[in-house]
Amino acid sequence: LLTRHGETDWNLQRRIQGSTDTDLNENGRSQAMQLAENLLASGKPPEIIYTSGLKRARETAEIAAKRLRIPCLVHPGLEEIGFGLWEGLTWEQVETRYPELYHIWHTDRRYGHPPKGESYQDLLDRVIPALQDIVKREGGGDSERRILIVTHSAVIMSLLSHLNQTPFHEMVKRYRTQNTQIIELDAKRLEE
Repeated sequence: LLTRHGETDWNLQRRIQGSTDTDLNENGRSQAMQLAENLLASGKPPEIIYTSGLKRARETAEIAAKRLRIPCLVHPGLEEIGFGLWEGLTWEQVETRYPELYHIWHTDRRYGHPPKGESYQDLLDRVIPALQDIVKREGGGDSERRILIVTHSAVIMSLLSHLNQTPFHEMVKRYRTQNTQIIELDAKRLEE
């Protein structure tokens, strides 16, 4: 199971967070508790949580893990894409201040990157091995063990685009993920 962290003030302000280590707001904490309640109500809650080390994901994971009474581990590689100099800005500000670089990035999202930031391919190059390591640690793709991974929207969108062979310029339209939305994924797909 993949989920995006709970809400932050920067989400409300529509600011690009990327690798900036922002905190959950009160609504984000409530969303994390509701995530745990939804998982309990499903009848098939996870047995362990892995999380990005960024505060907004880690706090979401810790709140859920406490309610679910399961372990919670930080795993490197699950962090949000680094947007470099664009972090803290809105997309409108980026388009105004960096028109040429924004155009290049917008045209080739998979390999284009913001100044001092990562491309979506750079993100996949660290996320996929991290997920494969988690699956291996937890018994492989044939294991019945349920795992919750708390991460970030670009991680989920780019992973789904990659796995489903969707053009990256369509990722937001096709795979936009709300805060604490659950995406179920067959772990075997990560072993391919």
